[in-house]
Amino acid sequence: MNMTAEKLVSEALQMPTTMRAFVAERIIESLDFDSDVDLSPEWRAEIDRRSREIDEGTVAPIDGDEVFKKAYARLS
Repeated sequence: MNMTAEKLVSEALQMPTTMRAFVAERIIESLDFDSDVDLSPEWRAEIDRRSREIDEGTVAPIDGDEVFKKAYARLS
């Protein structure tokens, strides 16, 4: 890690918890996005809507293991 990155991390660790969480979330989101993917405007709107609903707490995410357990139970 170069000195600039070390300095950035050091300064970020001095931020209040909520600010560190915000910065961490934004950095992680940037890793999840593949700029080579060409999404239609409809899919982008759907992704934005679902993300907003989760952020606002109007919907609750369901654990993936639970989703698969229910799906397998329906198939049995």
